[in-house]
Amino acid sequence: MYSNLRSFINALKREKLLIEIEAEVDPHLELAEIHRRVIESEGPALFFKNVKGSQFPVVTNLFGTRERVNLAIGPKPEKIIRSAAKDFEHFLPPEAKICWQNKALLLALAKSGLKNVSPRKAPVLEVAEKNLNLGDLPVLTSWPKDGGPFITLPLVYTEHPVTLQHNLGMYRIQIHDKQKTGIHWQIHKGGGFHHYAAEQLNIDLPVTCFLGGPPALILAAIAPLPEMLSELLFASFLMNEKLSRVKVPGYPHPLIAEAEFAISGSVPVSIRQPEGPFGDHYGYYSLTHNFPIFNVQALFHRKDAIYPATVVGKPRQEDYFIGEYLQDMLAPVFPIIMPGVKAIWTYAETGFHSLAAAIVRESYSREALTHAFRILGEGQLTLTKFLIITDVNINLKNFPTLLEHILSRFDPEHDLLIITNTSMDTLDYSGGHLNHGSKVIMLGLGNPKRKLPVQYKGFLPPGIKHIQAFCAGCLLIAGPSFAVNPNFASDLLQLIKTDSAFNEWPLIILSDTWDKPDQTSFLWRVFTRFDPASDMFCAVKLEKNHCLYQGPIIIDARSKPGYPEKLIPDEETVDLVNKRWPEYKITIT
Repeated sequence: MYSNLRSFINALKREKLLIEIEAEVDPHLELAEIHRRVIESEGPALFFKNVKGSQFPVVTNLFGTRERVNLAIGPKPEKIIRSAAKDFEHFLPPEAKICWQNKALLLALAKSGLKNVSPRKAPVLEVAEKNLNLGDLPVLTSWPKDGGPFITLPLVYTEHPVTLQHNLGMYRIQIHDKQKTGIHWQIHKGGGFHHYAAEQLNIDLPVTCFLGGPPALILAAIAPLPEMLSELLFASFLMNEKLSRVKVPGYPHPLIAEAEFAISGSVPVSIRQPEGPFGDHYGYYSLTHNFPIFNVQALFHRKDAIYPATVVGKPRQEDYFIGEYLQDMLAPVFPIIMPGVKAIWTYAETGFHSLAAAIVRESYSREALTHAFRILGEGQLTLTKFLIITDVNINLKNFPTLLEHILSRFDPEHDLLIITNTSMDTLDYSGGHLNHGSKVIMLGLGNPKRKLPVQYKGFLPPGIKHIQAFCAGCLLIAGPSFAVNPNFASDLLQLIKTDSAFNEWPLIILSDTWDKPDQTSFLWRVFTRFDPASDMFCAVKLEKNHCLYQGPIIIDARSKPGYPEKLIPDEETVDLVNKRWPEYKITIT
């Protein structure tokens, strides 16, 4: 497809999916506010030609619709993966007929790989900055309480210090000064593993951060690939051509020849520095914590380099569309990696790690539970907080339908397992401590066990502001804030025992307020705001060291002390963009 960023930009122009903005725009808050308004309206990609304080233009919202993600890669890779996965068992040993039927895969694999090119064929080497100053880059500050400007589409390349196995990941980069940044290694990510290995050997870890390059490279850096699969090779497969790299004397890593920028340096041993806050894709600020630093030693870029960026925040943002595309593409691979797992889906509305659902095999009693544990041991899925399991084929993307399906089959005594004291996604603060929390497995297997209620027929008890159904079997309650009554979930549990109107509902969600939630707002409000061990309430008995839970199950999804602030643009920037909107000449249909 596209061997570099600018060829993709030209394609977007031809398809009238990109707008060029001539007016000067400030990368401090203003640019991000423009971006948010456009992506909310499912508008075009944005090319800011005149960015205050920098010679480089900025492009954002490249992947802000499914149409543009599809355009970046094309339909061919997904078709090849689906066809190959269907015939996978016949490849071992290979059968001539099957190989012929999958000749597109074999041809694509033959075209895939890495190739070295000479420096004169590597545009990234056109300029080597002699007076290195990261402040010359148009790095965005997206939210008013961000700790500073952040590089938001960094392609961070590292190699294991012993095995030299490489990793390409996306870890946010906060600019600290002219030649130093933070680097936000999240747990269970490849770059962090490499840094850990380097620290065990008491050596600095060489790091190269690329900006731009083939769009496929950006998607590959984000993709939840199995540990043994190279992101660079996956990007080459998506491109349908070999990925060009160039070796530079004196530098530890080959550079992506078609990148817009390459920032080279190292992460030193044992040094930590405050990083954050940062408005992240959970829709809240991740807080200030100590993270490693990245000492920058060289900066290469094209003569006419384009700075790619994104803006993250409450779903749905660009990562939503990229994540859904990658899940659709890789869906046929998961049953091969995890036999017995027929389908799996993680929900972008929750930040991906907070909620997943899977269809598994249940050929004997409790087999589904073994597949649940297998999922929780696989790659980035280990960070899943809430895992829903069924053995019936159903559309996992339609969450209300899935939840009704589960609740009609759910027996909490046998089908609810809460696992305490586990690791947790770095961006999820519901567990009370960084990287720590709990998990829950919820099963809904076999035939229905109950008929679900669809409408609440009782009275409005004291302290409750509003009651409505989200779907059959799931009741939403708006109660007092946690600050007013932190024990209201426990009080509600006592109320349920004496009020038959609640007893028929297997799942009750308590929040500060409910409007008319659609799937996106419901999933974001609920699953980013509770820790299973702390915030799930029900009657329980202990038998043979097994917790026998009895419904209804209450989830307290109210905002609690210690939770980060929600992301809200500052009024001054909102007013500025309102005033200047005609200058930007952005037309949104």
